[in-house]
Amino acid sequence: MPQAAIGLGSNLGDRHATLVAALEALNGLAGIRLLARSRWYRTAPVGPAQPDYLNACALLEVSLAPEVLLQRLLETEARFGRVRRERWGPRQLDLDLLLYDRQILDTPQLQLPHPRLRERAFVLLPLAEIAPQWIDPVSDLPIAALADRVPDQHTVQRLEEAVGLPPDW
Repeated sequence: MPQAAIGLGSNLGDRHATLVAALEALNGLAGIRLLARSRWYRTAPVGPAQPDYLNACALLEVSLAPEVLLQRLLETEARFGRVRRERWGPRQLDLDLLLYDRQILDTPQLQLPHPRLRERAFVLLPLAEIAPQWIDPVSDLPIAALADRVPDQHTVQRLEEAVGLPPDW
């Protein structure tokens, strides 16, 4: 069965509870099975002034085509109150399809791998925890190597497991 890597983020409301519930919801959908989740990361926002994000990555086993998986991710975002107002604005839930096996895809609806995957520490550091040897089909490098060289590592702080998070996380 194909595997997919997704990025998760939230910077509004009870971020931790939202991300945990979103993973549980995805795992309950037909054609999706959660294989692994990274630790939680606190990340400075990109874009307008807003609260820091709680981020993670997850690996999924899927029996859905990439476009259908993306649709399920978008439906899950909407279910958790995601409203798209401004690019890079604050959000209750953000789910990004990062990788789908070694596919390269470029359509108006979906780009695989995610077009900014190789530029973002808040994606590469958690992804390297759970899929260090996954080869990025564009650069032909393992995720661990990409994570080692990503420039904005200082914007990301690895947190302990959810038990140790402060109440406002």
